[in-house]
Amino acid sequence: MPESAGRHGFCVVLHDVSPSQWPLYRPLVEASDRLDLPLTLLVVPDFHRRDRVDRAPDFLAAMESRLARGDEIVLHGWFHDDPGPVSWRPDQFFMRRIYTHEGEFYRISGAEAAQRLRHGLALFSRLGWPVHGFVAPAWLLGREACRALSGLPFRYTSDPGGLIRLPTFRHLAAPTLVWSSGTWWRRLLSLAWNTCRLDRHRRRAPLIRLGLHPVDMRHRMVRAYWLRTMEELLAEREPLTKHQWLEALR
Repeated sequence: MPESAGRHGFCVVLHDVSPSQWPLYRPLVEASDRLDLPLTLLVVPDFHRRDRVDRAPDFLAAMESRLARGDEIVLHGWFHDDPGPVSWRPDQFFMRRIYTHEGEFYRISGAEAAQRLRHGLALFSRLGWPVHGFVAPAWLLGREACRALSGLPFRYTSDPGGLIRLPTFRHLAAPTLVWSSGTWWRRLLSLAWNTCRLDRHRRRAPLIRLGLHPVDMRHRMVRAYWLRTMEELLAEREPLTKHQWLEALR
C-alpha cells in the first residue's frame, strides 16, 4: 500500500522540457516566477531524436538560470519516443499506440534501459546539473527498466499516484493533476476530471503535483486553469520541488 507523508505541499512539474519545447513554457514560467514558485523540470536529453540539449546554448543558459533560482532538473527518458515494433496483443497495442506513442521505457530491455539511464546521468554530470530523480516518459516504466533503475544512483522515480523512493521502491502518495489537451472534447473532460480530483485531494493529500505539458500552453483555457490552480494552492500549501519535499520527510 502507498505510504502517505506528513508535510502538505504542492509542486509544479513541467514535462517534456527540451530546446524546441521550452519557448512554449516561457509565459507560464514568468507567471510562476512572479508567484515565487520553484519548478520541477523534466528534461529530455534528445527529444524525439532531433533536439539535443547539449547543442542548444540558449537552452543551456536558461536551465542554468532555472537552477540558480532553485528549480530542480529531472531526467525524463532519453528520446521520449517508442518507435519499435508493436505486438498485436491488445494490452501491448493499447499501451503503446493508443494510450501513448512515447512510452520509451515500457518495453525496452534492461540492458538498453541501463545504457540510456547511464548516458543521461553522464550528460547531466558533464553539464554540471545535479540529478536526484528519473521519470519515465508517460510514467511507463517496464519491468526490465525498473530493474535497471534500481542499480543506479537515483533517489526517486514517480508514477501518476505518487513518488517512489529508490532503491527501496517505497511509494509515497502524491496525486497528479494532468490534462489531455490535444482535442476540444479531451480538454472539456480534463477540466471536469481535474476539478473533481483537486476537490478530492486538496485537504488530505500530503503532496499534490501539477503535471504540465507543452501542448497545454497552446490553449488559453488550459493555461488559465493552471495559473488559477497554482494561485489557489499557494494560499493553502507550501510550494516545493519533488526533491525538496522528499528531503523534508527525512
